[in-house]
Amino acid sequence: MDGVDLTDLDRFADGFPHGVFDRLRRERPVWWHEPTANTPDGEGFWVVSRYTEVMAAATDAATYSSEGGGGRAGGGTIIEDLPAGFAVGVLLNMTDDPRHARFRRLLAPSVAPGTLRLLEAELTERAGRIIDDALAKGECDFLLDLAAELPLQAVARLLGVPQEDRHRLLGWANATLDYDGRELGEATERSRAAAAEMFAYGSDLLARKRDDPGDDLLSVAAHATLDGAPLSDLEQQMLFNLLVAAGSETTRNSIALGMQALIDHPASWNTLRNDRSALGAAVEEMLRWASSTPYNRRTATRDTVLGGQDVRAGDKVTLWWASANRDAALFPRPHLFDITRRPNPHLAFGRGGHFCLGATLARLEMRVVFSALLDRVASVEPTGPLEYTRSNKHTGVRHMPVRLVPA
Repeated sequence: MDGVDLTDLDRFADGFPHGVFDRLRRERPVWWHEPTANTPDGEGFWVVSRYTEVMAAATDAATYSSEGGGGRAGGGTIIEDLPAGFAVGVLLNMTDDPRHARFRRLLAPSVAPGTLRLLEAELTERAGRIIDDALAKGECDFLLDLAAELPLQAVARLLGVPQEDRHRLLGWANATLDYDGRELGEATERSRAAAAEMFAYGSDLLARKRDDPGDDLLSVAAHATLDGAPLSDLEQQMLFNLLVAAGSETTRNSIALGMQALIDHPASWNTLRNDRSALGAAVEEMLRWASSTPYNRRTATRDTVLGGQDVRAGDKVTLWWASANRDAALFPRPHLFDITRRPNPHLAFGRGGHFCLGATLARLEMRVVFSALLDRVASVEPTGPLEYTRSNKHTGVRHMPVRLVPA
């Protein structure tokens, strides 16, 4: 695997490098990635690319920790070590059971299927207005004007953020998640300013929720107790940051890349226009296809063997969901976009105890957006190239210029 550097973000500037991972699955499904000039911490890490081994690690949280292990001072779920007590062990997705499971239980009722069914009519109405506004423009940026809007409005609604502030959330998420003008482990003036502004906004919002709670997720967090004590101010703030990013970023990219797949496969678009019963399976295929979170890291807590390789306690282990979702052993003709694909056991939401808490909401948002599109739009025609974000952690879209042809 000479020349393969998964910490060189330029390799991801045109989307996920599926060709590299086809070779990894075939030749080195569990591969030790030596450090390069681009690798944060100057440490190597394991790259797990095949479905079987990804599943094995994802469902063994005792051996593969989201916090740390093996005497490592830091840890977390990205390649570079984050400090314990700041993100690690505090941020929901960087905690282990039993605290992680208890933390999730506090939030789960707010995004449970029954709760979201009550929200579906509102989201459907919002989606219709969003698409009508885009149609009035004729030419628009599908990412900004369409794909991002419903997830933004929904996350603002669920967090108790005023709708007029939602685009501030988008700006902060973009600045902190897109490695535009910087490398892994680096910050720029723009990313630092965005993080500071988001922290200040979240602190003020949480203070108001403590004094005047509503029926939103932040009010739940502001008044919840965990293990007999309230969540700390830092835990509440980090939860706000996480929900802004997770709620506004991943779904918009799945919608945008799902639409791009339908543009590239017009027969599938026409099938959906004529038969909405196929939309549920189509959404699952879009999620597999987009795989908007390419990987998550774990840390080995003990010496073990994975895919025939000796993994040592403290080793960084990266699980590449986007690669597992193109594994031919599970997905016949994996590089074919097939809206009739069944079964479709994709890992777009992860697996195990860290399965995405917002999966039901993401699926609902995608269904209502595409249903409204199919009702109102005859075709979506590109007017310029799709521009990807520069990141190995988020397969995202910056811009997607299109023309909408009314139905």
